[in-house]
Amino acid sequence: MRLSKAIETLARWDATGRYVWLRRDLRKVFDENEETLSDTLDRLAKANILTRAARGVYVYRLSAHIGAGTLDLIARHLRRGELTYESLESALSAYGVISQIPIDRRTYVTTGRRGEYDTPYGVIEFTHTSVDKARIIPDLVTVEGRELPVASKRLALRNLKAAGRNMDLIDMEETDDERQ
Repeated sequence: MRLSKAIETLARWDATGRYVWLRRDLRKVFDENEETLSDTLDRLAKANILTRAARGVYVYRLSAHIGAGTLDLIARHLRRGELTYESLESALSAYGVISQIPIDRRTYVTTGRRGEYDTPYGVIEFTHTSVDKARIIPDLVTVEGRELPVASKRLALRNLKAAGRNMDLIDMEETDDERQ
């Protein structure tokens, strides 16, 4: 596909809010075979139109939507089809339960595989849970401007304990309302 046509296609999708892509989605959008798609993606990356955020995940660099939700979208694409939400140290830091703020890192819990991805937008850390979705969903909070839900304080504390993470940084006074 010609670069100008690819940019036009990506810009049109960006206008709808879509700017993070899986490789297989771009194949459909560009209507290309695998070999041609590889060439197109290489050219778009070299021209700084697309950024390879993680294996098989691309971000349209000219998007007007890049911001706080971008890392969430990358995480959602990496674990498409799985329940994924921000939890553990990231969520507890936002609630003021732990004093250390994770810099350039976001911790997620997922029903998918565990793993860590170093992206140009920050580090994504996935911790697997086998807890039934029906027990998790009531404790998820939707936050404006975010693309994935966030664990409630109570759920984030349960996740931290279940994952065997360091509990020493927790300000127990900040958890009092969650222990009732």
